[in-house]
Amino acid sequence: MLKYILKRIFLMLVSLFIIMTMLFVLVRLLPNPVVAVPGGFDKALSDMREAWGYNKPVMVQYGIFLRNVFTKWDWGFCTSMGTFLQPVTVYLASKLPATIYVNIFSVLFSLPIGITFGIVAAVNKNKWPDHIIQVVIMFFISVPSFIYAFLLQYVVGYKLGWCPLVFKGGSDYFTWAMFHSAILPILSLSFGPIAGDMRLIRAELTEQLTSEYMLLARTKGLTKSQAAVRHALRNSLVPLMPSFL
Repeated sequence: MLKYILKRIFLMLVSLFIIMTMLFVLVRLLPNPVVAVPGGFDKALSDMREAWGYNKPVMVQYGIFLRNVFTKWDWGFCTSMGTFLQPVTVYLASKLPATIYVNIFSVLFSLPIGITFGIVAAVNKNKWPDHIIQVVIMFFISVPSFIYAFLLQYVVGYKLGWCPLVFKGGSDYFTWAMFHSAILPILSLSFGPIAGDMRLIRAELTEQLTSEYMLLARTKGLTKSQAAVRHALRNSLVPLMPSFL
């Protein structure tokens, strides 16, 4: 088990390094011309790019970046509007609590709904509830979450005015005002996992319901719902728990 865990950690670090390298190279290859600005500000921008090493070859820049990461834990600075020269670690740390907050509630919201409708689809296989759920699954999986976010913002937030359009700032996450402002992002992040959970539960539970031990359970006097909940559902959740977690 220890060997397996270490292997997975090693593969995770390798994947992270490959993705980080690709993103760094692709971002640095984007054109970033210094536009002349009245007052000589373009000269200041040129000097800043030279001081930061942006005029050097891409792989030399990447070497400098890796050296700063491993020796100083310096991941660079944000240069966008409103966060100019703010350390990346500080910027990400300020956004991390809200990210965790929204993702935890999206999991708590999507998991029971996905499991429930997956069970309904499996028990009613090839019937009208199953067909409706299959259409919903295909729709939710096919559409990206940012499309849901835009539609929810426009319809629920702007047209109906039921929820705020902007996530509430601050550090008090256990208030109704904070949760109310997070409803739209929670919903937009939940539709995809709900469809995925429904599909997994339906496929696994359908296989369990057609197994031979289910026939034995029915012959011993259990109803279809009792056998499905006590035996089939419990067994179908075992291979699905890693995907849920």
